[in-house]
Amino acid sequence: MAPPLVSVPMKKNKKPSLVLTLSAAGLLIGAGSAAYWLLSQRQRSSSDLLVGANIIPGDALFAVSLTTDPQQWQKLREFGTKETQAELDRNLVELRDRFLTNNGYDFQKDIAPWVGNDVTIAILAPAIASKAAPKPVTTNEDAASDQQSMVMVLPVKNPEIAKTILAQPKTLKQGKWIDRTYQGIAIKQNEGQAGENFSAALLDGRFLVITDSPKATERAIDAYKNQTSLATTGGFAENFPKIANYQRFGQFYINVPTAAKIAAASPNRPLPAQVLAQLQNNQGLAGTMTLEAQGIRFKGVSWLNPNSQRVLAVENKAGQMQSRVPAETLMMLSGGNLQRLWGDYVLTSQGNPLSPIAPEQLRGGIKSLTTLDLDKDLLSWMKGEFSLSLIPSTSKEGSPDDFRAGLVFMVQASDAYGGQKLRQSAEASIKQLDDVMRNQYQFQVQPAKVAGQPVVNWVSPYGTLTATHGWLDGNVAFLVVGAPVTDKILPKPNNTLASTIPFQQTVPTEPNPTNGQFFLDVERTVKNFPLPTLIPNQQILLDATRSIGMTSAVSDSRSNIYDIFIALKKVRNMTPLPSPEGNKSSSATPSTASP
Repeated sequence: MAPPLVSVPMKKNKKPSLVLTLSAAGLLIGAGSAAYWLLSQRQRSSSDLLVGANIIPGDALFAVSLTTDPQQWQKLREFGTKETQAELDRNLVELRDRFLTNNGYDFQKDIAPWVGNDVTIAILAPAIASKAAPKPVTTNEDAASDQQSMVMVLPVKNPEIAKTILAQPKTLKQGKWIDRTYQGIAIKQNEGQAGENFSAALLDGRFLVITDSPKATERAIDAYKNQTSLATTGGFAENFPKIANYQRFGQFYINVPTAAKIAAASPNRPLPAQVLAQLQNNQGLAGTMTLEAQGIRFKGVSWLNPNSQRVLAVENKAGQMQSRVPAETLMMLSGGNLQRLWGDYVLTSQGNPLSPIAPEQLRGGIKSLTTLDLDKDLLSWMKGEFSLSLIPSTSKEGSPDDFRAGLVFMVQASDAYGGQKLRQSAEASIKQLDDVMRNQYQFQVQPAKVAGQPVVNWVSPYGTLTATHGWLDGNVAFLVVGAPVTDKILPKPNNTLASTIPFQQTVPTEPNPTNGQFFLDVERTVKNFPLPTLIPNQQILLDATRSIGMTSAVSDSRSNIYDIFIALKKVRNMTPLPSPEGNKSSSATPSTASP
């Protein structure tokens, strides 16, 4: 990919911000596909930071670093199904042919001898008037300089070869090459039609920097020389090492406040000033992706702006709810303190049009339906661990056509300080809720017993059991809605979700202690329940996934850490990528093929 950006003009189309239109995971894979033909097995870098972090301007919207190890890319192709492999291969072949093959470049000959362990691609926000010294050379590209631009950083393991490539680029089909300098750095730049200008510079013989805008090259040089790069951005150097892994496939970084400013300026969906101010408390979100034997792992970290007055409560008290639900549980989401979670949600979501539901609407809805005050009557005693689980219940005949499930909510009504007082508050609120169901909605509120334990059933006016609530272990309240699955949690099941192989192999054991976990058996859930479409090609991705697990924790008063594992299926009888000759031959193997 590198040499074509130096030597081949391309049309530059105006496009909306990638950060606002694609998810981080999509960007990681999509942008990474372009780097496939920069592959060569290397010894891993010893740096804990994103490659090129000392060159990428600190206000970059997004940055992604990807390995140049062909064995790792081959391993990525082995995950999924024939459909996901075909989709990935289609993108890889298209980018390979566009950037290398069609322009006379051969990977083994032109790229492999000098490229380093990883390459980084960054998206820069539109430049604000620069105060840096020399006036940039004016080109017909400047008219497009208000658009976001791209910077690629390619570490160089053999400076002499890289210098030769840069000094003797391929002949342009249109336009001409010009040489110039900026802050003492030599720049090779093609001058063609508007929107077709690309620049390249070699910094200290260690990094080849390629951009799609002359001004972006200057911004990168300024960041490198003036130490205003990503590496000096608040919290970056302190938090990125928390997710370091020397066998990584890729890493990414999202600049939250800069992305929020771009969103606020969007004519289609502007963010209110109140929301923008709240988002300024957050500084960054970063992650590392590694390929393992049975799937893909993401280690993530998010951190607050160092100047923010907001602090996080270091409270990691979750990790027990998976031992209260049965082995057949399809989904479980747990957290350490529901009251605190709600408070954080209100802080970041109030007035935010992008929030799933406005806090004030939820409060109003509960008040209208139940006469209960969400904060005073309910959340005031929900200070312990909580969980939401989906537990299946088949018919007595076991007919697959009668597959049903119950939604089970559990919450601990006491913590180290609340004790019996919170239990009494909880009982009073639940009794008030029973009265509302009986008097306002004409439900039958019937005391009953399950496995010798007292419960209360809500039976609708039509005679069907609608919900059941009760207590576990004296201080854990539960509510079952949907299929009657109370007998699966009372008594405490012998075979729990925590004891199952899928849970143990999917849900990370670190960080420990934790403030929350998530588990989803994708195969069984998709088989029995229709899911709403949230992303493009969703069904193809779901068909390739076995299960998803996540464990999170508050790292310190300024940051959260996450560990996510996606267990994937594997492609059988893999086919090699089509060769470059018109994509008709497939003689080359995926791990050794070159343009």
